[in-house]
Amino acid sequence: MQVAVFSTKSYDRDFLLRASSDTEIRYDFFEERLTARTVVLARDFPAVCCFVNDELNAEVIAAIAANGTKMIALRCAGFNNCDLPAAAAQKVKVARVPAYSPYAVAEHTVGLILTLNRKFHKAYNRVREGNFALHGMLGFDLHGRTVGVIGTGKIGQIAASILKGFGCRILAYDVQQNPECVANGVEYVELDQIFAESDILTLHCPLLPATKHLINAQSIDKLKPGVMLINTSRGALVDTKAAIEGLKSGQIGYFGLDVYEEEAELFFEDRSELVIQDDVFSRLLTFPNVLITGHQGFFTRNALEAISQVTTDNLQQFLQGAKLTNEVHAG
Repeated sequence: MQVAVFSTKSYDRDFLLRASSDTEIRYDFFEERLTARTVVLARDFPAVCCFVNDELNAEVIAAIAANGTKMIALRCAGFNNCDLPAAAAQKVKVARVPAYSPYAVAEHTVGLILTLNRKFHKAYNRVREGNFALHGMLGFDLHGRTVGVIGTGKIGQIAASILKGFGCRILAYDVQQNPECVANGVEYVELDQIFAESDILTLHCPLLPATKHLINAQSIDKLKPGVMLINTSRGALVDTKAAIEGLKSGQIGYFGLDVYEEEAELFFEDRSELVIQDDVFSRLLTFPNVLITGHQGFFTRNALEAISQVTTDNLQQFLQGAKLTNEVHAG
């Protein structure tokens, strides 16, 4: 079965080809994102393989269905970019990779916390320039600090466990408590208490209508002044303009992000020779207490191996007419 793979990088090719070498799956790779403009590339492919910034709205899904596509294989856990009711209406199946390496994202989260706090990135540049002064490098002990974890699925659970190892007090909020978190001494509380008491607030929840702009002007007002805010989950969990106002006022003392609401036109490409047209993102780059990585939290060898293997398995199940273990449905 031929599969059109969109948003392809060299590492996608390497890992997907390795995972599919003994199967009937044959991948055709396209560097372009899947959009209404590029949907013609999917013509006559029974399946397409997409990533987080591919557009899978009703228009695109109708177009690929009309061109013969019956399966969308998401090589990611999130599916907020896919119009599931539209897929169901077009009888196009959708499967995802529900878990690859939660350790990758959780460890990246802690890396952002440590770097923002102890300013490793600034120290690296200073020392290379022969500047060994410590002015402006003051951090704080993580031990004894209160960390708020919003979303305690596997990634949130692991992040909480790592931070517990630093001696942090962990507060958590989720619609459903994770027994492993409870057993590890995590305290489940309401959002307002997390906002008021957290020295560090880290987001690990999915993007849903109820969680879009969870961090907004009103919730920022409730935060402990000088809080460290970390987002390695979904960009739209944070109202970026409100976060900028929070940074300007000092309500947000540090902001670390691996995701951004309008990242589709920015991340995963070399734009170093271009003028960035996103004024909001450009404003973020001006703050000395903001650290941005380009959606690389997932990017470990372990995670890419798992993503490629599960994606290939999902496509094999579809080809064989078997039940899709990782199928996602509308509602």
